[in-house]
Amino acid sequence: MKTAIQIALWLLSIFFAYKIYRSVNDPIEFDKVKKERYAKVIDKLKDIRDSQEAYRAVTGKFAKDFNSLIKFIDTAEFAITTQRDTSWVEYDPVYRIDMPKEGKIIDTLGFVSVKDSLFKNSDSYKNLAKVPYATGDEQFAMKAGTISRSGFQAAVFEAKVDKSVILHDQPKALVAKEKQVISVDDVNGPEIIVGSMDEVKTTGNWPMIYDSKKRK
Repeated sequence: MKTAIQIALWLLSIFFAYKIYRSVNDPIEFDKVKKERYAKVIDKLKDIRDSQEAYRAVTGKFAKDFNSLIKFIDTAEFAITTQRDTSWVEYDPVYRIDMPKEGKIIDTLGFVSVKDSLFKNSDSYKNLAKVPYATGDEQFAMKAGTISRSGFQAAVFEAKVDKSVILHDQPKALVAKEKQVISVDDVNGPEIIVGSMDEVKTTGNWPMIYDSKKRK
């Protein structure tokens, strides 16, 4: 009987030691996994943002879906321009004399493809919608439109993904806690987002540490 009790106590000690180890180690491992995955996801969101800004530069608006955005990257071109000052003399009907005038001339030097400019020799843009580390075919949610600001219609877009999609295989309690985080050093809220449908901005909700160097 005494031996059985000793074995039971020994097993309980191992169990509680393991639970203590997990309670300390799990958050450390979770933080490591989280940062690695967030970095990849944020890099993809930056590619989406750069592509959307190119789309707006050429068309004056943002793409509403990934099919339109990818087709644009495949086919569109940027114009390479130069600007120079110029002056001339022009007859002024008010003063009835020739008056000096000044202006600017924009010359088009050539064109460069959006694909080569943004992605060089890579075709990674074809999977622009796919969320890194997600299971199945989960995609970023993206939409675009216009909002009224100071009497003008401003183009806006937003692309985002829920943190639980990226951290699907992590402890549920830690994921739930992560979705509530509010800190200057973390990605705040339940989602990772770039752009906004309510504000005129193309920044993301991640801290500056993720902008220090782009991961490939």
